[in-house]
Amino acid sequence: MSQMVIPIGPQHPALKEPISFMLTAEGERIVESTLRIGYVHRGLERIFQQRSYVQNVHIVERICGICSHVHTTTYCQGVEALLGLDVPERALYLRTLLCELERVHSHLLWLGVLAEHIGFTTIFMYSWRDREVALSIMESLSGGRVAHAVNVIGEVRIDLDPERAPGILDQLNDLEDRVSRLIEVIQHERTFQERTRNVGRLTAEHIARYCVVGPVARASGVHRDVRRDAPYAAYPKLKFRVITSEQGDAWARTMVRALEAIESIRMCRQLVQGLPQGDLSVRAPRRVPPGEVVSRCEAPRGEVIYYIRSDGSERPARVKVRTPTLPCLMALPDQLRGVHTADVPTVLSGVDLCIACADR
Repeated sequence: MSQMVIPIGPQHPALKEPISFMLTAEGERIVESTLRIGYVHRGLERIFQQRSYVQNVHIVERICGICSHVHTTTYCQGVEALLGLDVPERALYLRTLLCELERVHSHLLWLGVLAEHIGFTTIFMYSWRDREVALSIMESLSGGRVAHAVNVIGEVRIDLDPERAPGILDQLNDLEDRVSRLIEVIQHERTFQERTRNVGRLTAEHIARYCVVGPVARASGVHRDVRRDAPYAAYPKLKFRVITSEQGDAWARTMVRALEAIESIRMCRQLVQGLPQGDLSVRAPRRVPPGEVVSRCEAPRGEVIYYIRSDGSERPARVKVRTPTLPCLMALPDQLRGVHTADVPTVLSGVDLCIACADR
C-alpha cells in the first residue's frame, strides 16, 4: 500500500498552540510521525539571568497561561529554600488553594477541548460553562481569572476574609455537583467511550522510557504524585486520593483528570475550612546566598521542576525549568503509531500539550 505524508501545523484547528507534525499514513492508519517545536521560543531562561529574583516572579508566571500560579509557586519555594525562609502557614494554605483551583480550571478546559475534537459539543459547552465557577472563585481571591500575581518571595499578596469563606464554600459545593454530573454523562455516553478507548495507548514501560509524568502517567498505572510523594506548601495537612488507571488510553486519561478535579475541589474545601490564623509574609533579603536548589511541584499536567543556582548577587546565575509537556511530546510518536487519521486529534488532545511552556 502506498504511503502519504500528511502535514499538521504549525497552525491547525486541532492545535491550540503552534507545533508541526508530519504524519506518514498507509490508507487510514498512521505508521510513523515526526514533530517540530520552537515556534513560540521566547528565551525566558536567559531573561531570568538578566533580572532580579523579585522581577523574575512576574516572568515565571508567563511561562504558561493555565499553569501560571504553580510556576510561581515552584520558583518562589526554590528561592525561599536558598534564603532559608519559613513562609507563614496561612500563606502556604492560600498558595495551595490557588494551585488546586488552577488544576480544576485546567482539567475542565482540557475536557472541553477533547470533547470538541471528538465532536461531542455538548460536553465542550458544559465543561467550559462549569469551569467559569473555578475562574470566578480565583477572580474573587486574586482579581485575575488566569494570571493571578499572588506569589511573592516569602509571602502571598492576597488574603481570605472570614466573611467571604461561606460564599466560596457554596461555590465549591456547586462546582462539585456540576463536575459529578459531567462524569455521569461521560460514563454513560457510548460514542465518547468508543472514540477514546484503546486510542493513544501508553504502557508503564513507555512512561518509564520517556519519563512521562502527571495524569498521563497515572492513567497508565504509575502511582506517582509529587503532592503525596514529596509534599510541599500545605499538602502535608490535606487528605486526598491519588487517582490512577491501568488502561493507558485516552479514556483512562479522561477519567483520571475528571476524578482529579473532584479531589481538587475537596482539597479546596479543606483549605478554606482549615485556613490558619497568622501572618501572610516574612521579610526576604534581596541578595540570595550562593548555592543551588531543585524545587518541584505537581502542576495540572504533571511534575514541574526548577533548578536555581545563586552566585550571591541579586540575580540568579541559572534557572532551568523542566515542564511536564516535554516528555509527553517525546512519547507522541508511539501513541500515534497505528491509530486512524480521524483519531489523531483525540491523541493530541489526550496528553494536554502546552507548547508555550515546552518552548519557553
